[in-house]
Amino acid sequence: MALSLVTGGCGFVGRHLVEALLSRGDAVRVLDTAPADGCGGAVDFRRGSILDRQAVESAVEGVDCVYHLAGIAHLWVADKDGFDRINRRGTETVVGAAAQAGVRRVVHCSTESILLPRRRNKGTLIDEAAPPSLADMAGPYTRSKHLGERAAFAAGRDGLDVVVVNPTVPIGDGDRNMTPPAAMLALFLSGGTSLFLDCILNLVGVRDVADGIALAGAHGRPGERYILGGENVALGELLPMLERLSGRRMPRRTVPAPLALAAGSVSGFIADRITGRPPIVTREGVILALRSAPFDSRKAARELGYAPAPIERALTDAVEEFKRRQA
Repeated sequence: MALSLVTGGCGFVGRHLVEALLSRGDAVRVLDTAPADGCGGAVDFRRGSILDRQAVESAVEGVDCVYHLAGIAHLWVADKDGFDRINRRGTETVVGAAAQAGVRRVVHCSTESILLPRRRNKGTLIDEAAPPSLADMAGPYTRSKHLGERAAFAAGRDGLDVVVVNPTVPIGDGDRNMTPPAAMLALFLSGGTSLFLDCILNLVGVRDVADGIALAGAHGRPGERYILGGENVALGELLPMLERLSGRRMPRRTVPAPLALAAGSVSGFIADRITGRPPIVTREGVILALRSAPFDSRKAARELGYAPAPIERALTDAVEEFKRRQA
């Protein structure tokens, strides 16, 4: 029986990945700073941080495949150094320990947002071609994810079997930490805004993402990246779907890009200097929305057998969970 380690196995995608690995017959170990009841399933739970080299070395001992998901998935944190500390240095610690332990494979979970170029040819799909440079990243979150991914690929060039996956925008039930997609949906469903910034989102069910990550562990080619996406949907098309599924009125008016950027800057300043609480919108989030583009998952379909379901089921799950939280 293969033993798989999932860092961040108590997170939104992580919990679903644990379920996917257990269902295919793997023994699963989880390394996470969250309590054990967050990861579910019959797992070997290790509470610890990916910054703790000793904890990571203990967790990778005897492991066949490491699925590295632990990281900061939010666009704002009070401690800005945390982005680099967790998303870059944490990745360096994990891949270093895996190489030292002779782990067969590491699957590093990155993000689609680092693949968005400053400028693109309209109508073209974003695929696995070389990503933009570090200087092109939209802010501290994307810079840290870019550097984390770079560390994973560097370990691959040094001999570690590494596969990188880039999920797009996962949605569904179980997002306890309110990652940006869940926060966005909650904002619209709660009537928290009368405006929206029209952009293109590639939405994918969280269970499909988890299945895709497991498939990358089983079938991915060393040194390759795979985009794990679903459906490309303009936000202006998504909002009527949300209105139909929820029975709640959605915004009708778009916000101009300069006003959205100004709002992101002001909200970030207030969060950083006054409230210490996450802002409704960040400048980095607005920049990513303005750069948004459709994504292409055909490589994952062709090489991994990745086959995401239509997005409506996952969207329904997300809406129903929001209603339960409000009840």
